[in-house]
Amino acid sequence: MYDWNRQRPSAMPYHRYRPAHDRVEVPAADRAWPARRITEAPLWVPVDLRDGNQALAEPMDPARKRRMFELLTTMGYKEIEVGYPSASQTDFDFVRHLATPGMVPDDVSVVVFTAARRDLIERTFAAIEGMSRVVVHLYTATAPTWREVVLGHDRAELHALIRDAAEHVARLAGDRDIRFQFSPEVFNLTEPDYVLEVCNGLTALWDASPDRPVIHNLPATVEVATPNVYADQIEYMHRHLDRRDAVILSVHPHNDRGTGVACAELAVLAGAQRVEGCLFGNGERTGNVDLVTLALNLHSQGVDPMVDLSDIDEVRRVVEHCNRLPVPDRHPYAGDLVYTAFSGTHQDAINKGLAHHAKRAADLGVPPERAPWEVPYLPIDPADVGRDYQAVIRVNSQSGKGGIAYLLHTRYGLELPRRLQIDFSSVVQRATDGSGEEITAEQLWELFHATYVAPGEGAAPVEWRTVEKAPGVHVFEGTLPGGRRVHGTGNGPLAALTAALAAGGTEADILHYAEHALDPGRGGRAIAYVELRAGGVTRWGAAQDTSVLTASVHAVMAAVARAREGTAVQV
Repeated sequence: MYDWNRQRPSAMPYHRYRPAHDRVEVPAADRAWPARRITEAPLWVPVDLRDGNQALAEPMDPARKRRMFELLTTMGYKEIEVGYPSASQTDFDFVRHLATPGMVPDDVSVVVFTAARRDLIERTFAAIEGMSRVVVHLYTATAPTWREVVLGHDRAELHALIRDAAEHVARLAGDRDIRFQFSPEVFNLTEPDYVLEVCNGLTALWDASPDRPVIHNLPATVEVATPNVYADQIEYMHRHLDRRDAVILSVHPHNDRGTGVACAELAVLAGAQRVEGCLFGNGERTGNVDLVTLALNLHSQGVDPMVDLSDIDEVRRVVEHCNRLPVPDRHPYAGDLVYTAFSGTHQDAINKGLAHHAKRAADLGVPPERAPWEVPYLPIDPADVGRDYQAVIRVNSQSGKGGIAYLLHTRYGLELPRRLQIDFSSVVQRATDGSGEEITAEQLWELFHATYVAPGEGAAPVEWRTVEKAPGVHVFEGTLPGGRRVHGTGNGPLAALTAALAAGGTEADILHYAEHALDPGRGGRAIAYVELRAGGVTRWGAAQDTSVLTASVHAVMAAVARAREGTAVQV
């Protein structure tokens, strides 16, 4: 117990649960996986149409199943688990639908799932009649609790049941283009020597070879341990499986502890070659491992994910339609807010990072989307997945000047001077503190206009002109609202204007001036920003016009009008 953190025992009955290391047998091994790196994508197998569909409160109808299958093939998945045809008529009919010539691309293999029972295996083969490039996925739970409580078999009896089912699968397959897969369900709670015995027996029975490999899929059906334990289990199997070059070692992590992605990545380091999961992690309880996150994690490390996620919003729309489940706003890579910063410090860093990225791309002579990516707080370029930069920075009461300036620049072309950024950020905070709500770029512009531009619209001279009488000698003369004439001389048009104002009783010193074009080409609009001190009060003003001089004069008058008020405009 630390004096500075006096945590207290909870009232929860934690003593009812056994630590994972008391439940999971992990053979001692000289681990190699911690030192490895992932340099290529594993073989992906989406199970949205089977495992994911089984987890839906309202399973997909045929139209939604078809839409999901089309999405998966469009994204580039080449092996897709399409159903559990012996479990329901809907699944059986969908597999029969895919058996129609031309429904499955020639380079795509379909996987069908069946329990290790002869009648269910036969129903499965009836569903795939006439299909080629099929994987028959046989499964049985093997963990002690499942053997004893659910199945009522000891180790030998269950092994005999599995072998009988595998022989039946082989007989029905004959010499057709069918590959075999076995899953010892709840692998992660099964004795490693037993799993190895069963899997090696099936490798021999199915006569696995490098050109017709057997798939051994090792599920973390219910997560019970930290991901390193699963990695140790996978590495043990990887080292001890017979005919290793004729076996594809596959994993199927779930997410009960919230570490499904970590389990999959560590399993690949430990020797797994294939990963089963669902788009956005749908599945029973907390879900299957998320294939989108896994793929984009690889992308962020410079590894080709081998699937197309360049329009992630369309992928998400289809999945949400098919599953009738929303993808959370903070979901990695795909959520509405994952590329968005509200915090002022984050916004400032992102704003500077994007500017640096654009400059670096220009220096390299490549488009920004091809330049190396190093922008603070954004692990990947949002454009890689079809997002634009409009939503990268959004403003609320905790946002800072950088984010506000970024939004006004990207949406309206404004390049606010730094001191004006600071000044306007306090205006925005006052406007948002009361509601606590987000403010849009359009609302920012309205607030900017009301604060800095509108005060000059009623204070600008009714008519005016400037004349350069001699080099460096400018004269301003005009009529202010109310009919008062003013006249002044200075070393430039604005100096002449402030002299005219002083002659009329308003002392005004220009502290900062900036202007830039808003529209390209001749005749485009310009905006001017003026900071001045009048009557001991410092204020900013701004104005737009197709004439830079007109914009400058109106900006001065806006700042003067605000200084006369003595306080910033409130909206």
